[in-house]
Amino acid sequence: MIRVFLVDDHEIVRRGVAQLINAQPGMEVVGESATMRGTLDRVAAKAPDIVVLDVRLPDGSGIDLCRRILSAHPDTGCLILTAYDDDVASTAAVMAGASGYVLKNIGGRHLIDRILQVAKGESLVTKDLAVRVHSSITSQHQDTQSPELNLTVRESQVLELITEGLTNRQIGARLNIAEKTVKNYVSGLLAKLGMKRRTQVAAYGATTKANYSQN
Repeated sequence: MIRVFLVDDHEIVRRGVAQLINAQPGMEVVGESATMRGTLDRVAAKAPDIVVLDVRLPDGSGIDLCRRILSAHPDTGCLILTAYDDDVASTAAVMAGASGYVLKNIGGRHLIDRILQVAKGESLVTKDLAVRVHSSITSQHQDTQSPELNLTVRESQVLELITEGLTNRQIGARLNIAEKTVKNYVSGLLAKLGMKRRTQVAAYGATTKANYSQN
């Protein structure tokens, strides 16, 4: 059962999304919140697999809340669902660790598909968004040597498979290594690339691969 927690200050939106999710076999909404206040405690109590949250909340930013949730519960997936098509916000969401950024005009079936993808550990970062994230990361580390030069062969393989959207288990199966070993490689990649989130690694890998293909 995929457990979903909703964070949105519009009750009608929450009701509609909850009804859609609860109608799906193998999915259920285990909790809701309209504000940042108290949400962390509720998420801790309900232990959802996925948190679907809006960017703009009455008492703060959903992006900041996403960052806090992932800091406390790194295995939880966060999906931003918002009415605002904002390049800055979408980039910040991925930098905060969100698995994806989708607009509220998305169809119901497509929203369910996105939630299922996040539940599988896949990234929903588009190419355009990956470029913006990569640019932001690069600007933050412009005074350091390009980190990719220091990657081992195995780390480079893991980076490529993360970019393809594979989960740790799938990467382990592909490379014939234990899932725990994959986690260690992912941690090493995060440290070497100066990043905190898997989605940042995926975005970095996607744009690096695109740039290499063009040369």
